Amino acid sequence: MAGTKEGGKKAAATNKAKYGDDFYREMGRIGGRKGHTGGFASNPERARECGRRGGLISRRGPAKRFSIDKIAKIKEELAEAEAEELNSRIRLLRARLEAAQKTKD
Repeated sequence: MAGTKEGGKKAAATNKAKYGDDFYREMGRIGGRKGHTGGFASNPERARECGRRGGLISRRGPAKRFSIDKIAKIKEELAEAEAEELNSRIRLLRARLEAAQKTKD
């Protein structure tokens, strides 16, 4: 009956009879202690560096691959555009405020 639900229950009962009722709890405790949590989730800087390395050795053609400099330039241009947009919106709001204050007086 190996590989069935009943077989699993029989194996669990056998393990508990041989090694005690806390057999599975002990296995989980040991496994938890032996685990190493040093993956990308615990170190985003390492993940970024490894991703950069992978991108550098990529076999994709240059037409499909953005270099880090190009991405930085695009981000810079985006920030400038956002700043310009915000400045124009600020000017618009100031003009509305002035107009509202003039009509109030």
